[in-house]
Amino acid sequence: MKIREKRHPRWLKVPFPAGKNFDDIKKLIKQKNLHTVCQSAHCPNIGECWNNRTATFMILGDVCTRNCHFCAVPTGTQNAIVDEDEPARVAEAVQIMSLKYAVITSVTRDDLKDGGASIFAQTILEIRRKAPQCNIEVLIPDFLGDLTALQTVMNVKPNVINHNLETVPRLYKIARPQADYHRSLQVIKNVHLNNIYSKSGLMLGLGEHEEEVNDVMKNLREVGCDSLTLGQYLQPSTKHLPIASYITPDKFEEYKIQALKLGFKHVESGPLVRSSYHAADQFEDH
Repeated sequence: MKIREKRHPRWLKVPFPAGKNFDDIKKLIKQKNLHTVCQSAHCPNIGECWNNRTATFMILGDVCTRNCHFCAVPTGTQNAIVDEDEPARVAEAVQIMSLKYAVITSVTRDDLKDGGASIFAQTILEIRRKAPQCNIEVLIPDFLGDLTALQTVMNVKPNVINHNLETVPRLYKIARPQADYHRSLQVIKNVHLNNIYSKSGLMLGLGEHEEEVNDVMKNLREVGCDSLTLGQYLQPSTKHLPIASYITPDKFEEYKIQALKLGFKHVESGPLVRSSYHAADQFEDH
């Protein structure tokens, strides 16, 4: 007998992605031989964002050297191969899309000496050259705690630097075994100390407890984190971590109220929220 799959609650239903803008962005991404986290991470907001002519570009390839058990991005090795022309192509796409706000992220590249920091910096500089009207947010890996690599990105002054904690410390071993909670906090602290707007995010529904979420939010504020995103974890496949619980919209609102009380300048909190969801609004509010 076929086992019936568990259905998501109604608040997680989204329309099938379609529309002229969606098709235009899809063609442009293919034409420029680029990757987006919207596609690679199976983001539920791809239809909404692409129809609003926004996308989160993913640089340094589409294969991650880490094996986080919540993430849909393929994992493997890249043998230190880097596409040196990629920053220019990303900038061209930003220019064609007439973006006023661009989000750049990457796979984690532990195979590179600087973790890909120099490509982040080049991408930022290329966008500034070809689309000077565009504000830039980067969602970076931890660079294995290498401050010199982080400084390479900070030196070119993106408007926002985001680094996600993803989950509570207790769940790191099962969710992101190659990461370190305190190392990630240190990344955010260094961004804050360099007077760059800092941001982080959590997925909820992996088995965390409410007090643990509150403790993480406090930890983030202690290191100067400015902006926070909270969203529901959705299992990309049966090979990934199962959903431990569905967080209700009301509970997400409670977390938002608590986060704002702690002093975050902006909080996006809801079942479908992802790191770059309404990113431009978050920046404008600061």
